[in-house]
Amino acid sequence: MFSRLFQRPRRERTIAALYGAIVAQSRQPPFFADQGVPDTLEGRFEMVALHAWLVMRRLAMGGKATADFNQALFDFMFADMDFNLRELGVSDMKIGDKVKDLASHYYGRVAAYDAGIAAGDDPSVLESALDRNLFGSTLPEPAQVAAMADYVRRQLAHLESVPIDRLLAGQVEFAAA
Repeated sequence: MFSRLFQRPRRERTIAALYGAIVAQSRQPPFFADQGVPDTLEGRFEMVALHAWLVMRRLAMGGKATADFNQALFDFMFADMDFNLRELGVSDMKIGDKVKDLASHYYGRVAAYDAGIAAGDDPSVLESALDRNLFGSTLPEPAQVAAMADYVRRQLAHLESVPIDRLLAGQVEFAAA
C-alpha cells in the first residue's frame, strides 16, 4: 500500500525531469539566433515538439515495456501546454480546442519527421518537413534547414546509444547543438 502511495509521485517527478530536459534543449539560443527558427510561441512549440519526438521515438524502441511511460510523457507535455496556454490568457471555454489543435499539429509533425527519416538517403524529405513545420512561414536559408536536418539525424543516432533505462530514470543528454 505504501509503495503505491509513493510510486506515482516518483514517476511523475521522473517524467517531469525528462520533459524539463526536452524543454531546456529546445530553448538553446543557437536554434533561434543561428539556425533561424522563429523565436515565437509557434517556434518554441515546434522546438519542443521536435525534441519530444526525438525522445519519444527512442522510448518507442523499448516496445511494450516503455509504452506506458511514453504515453505518460506525452500526457505531461500536453498538460504543460494546457497550463501555459492558461497562463497566456486563453479562456477556459477555448482551452480544450487549443490543446486538441496542438496535439493534432504534433501528430502531423511526427508523421512528417518519421517519413523524413524513413526516406533514408533522400535528405530532401526530412528537410522539407522541417522547412514546412519548424520554420513555419519564415524563409530560412537552405543551409539552415540542412543544418537542422543534420542535427535531427545526429540526435537520433545519439539517442539510440542512450540506454532506455536512463530515459526511464528521467535522464537524457542530447548531443551538442
